[in-house]
Order: sequence, then structure tokens, then C-alpha cells
Amino acid sequence: MYDSGKIIVGLLIFVGIVTFPFYYNAGKAVAKPDLKLDTPVIQQMPEAERKCVETKEFMRGGHMQLLNNWRDSVVREGNRVYVSSNTGKRHTMSLQNTCMNCHSNKKKFCDECHNYMVVKPYCWDCHIQPKEKEL
Repeated sequence: MYDSGKIIVGLLIFVGIVTFPFYYNAGKAVAKPDLKLDTPVIQQMPEAERKCVETKEFMRGGHMQLLNNWRDSVVREGNRVYVSSNTGKRHTMSLQNTCMNCHSNKKKFCDECHNYMVVKPYCWDCHIQPKEKEL
């Protein structure tokens, strides 16, 4: 074969470049955040009423769309009532008064996941950040 040495060296360099991110990041995985749901407000609620506006699975994957829809509904249409598809219960559409009332531990509940996912939501550009309550 002609130039087999150059081809093998080229293949080794190619494999090295393609696999570099895997070797470079090996062992650097960040631990999954441990969310704290035991806020004083949640602890005072009866067990049967400890339900979010939607299911936990929905909220984990779709809370950002829900909050965007709430924002648009409240600001553009003046609609402030949300009816849960999970329980049929009516909730006031308010990040500060509804969501953060139960999840008053913003640092442990919001910030840990957003930092883990390297997401910087702009919720607090308009809303007032809640004061942390001791657990």
C-alpha cells in the first residue's frame, strides 16, 4: 500500500480529536441536585393538599412553558385563574404568590436545578425574588 503510514497517523489523529471531549470530561460529572420540598408552608399543609398545580412529571419537564403561558394569559388577557388539569382545582396564576408560597426555598428548589442545567431564567428580572425562609 502506498502512504499507509500517513493514513494510519491520520486515522489516529482523527480518532483522538473525535474522542477528546469524552476523555477531557471523564470524571467531571456534577451530582444531580437534591431538591428540598420540605418548606414550612408545605409541612403545614395536610397530606391530601400537598399537590402542585400539575403533576410532578409535568412540572419537571414543562414548568417553563406553563409559566410562560401564565405570563401571557395574565398580562395580555387579564386571566388570573388557572384550572388544574390534574385535580380540577382553581389556582391564582402568580409566580410569587402561588408557586413561591409553597416553594419558598428558591436557592434549594429553583437555583440548584437551574445551575445544574446551566439555565438562567429571566423570571426575577420582573418579579421580586422571595426572601428565604428557614426550614
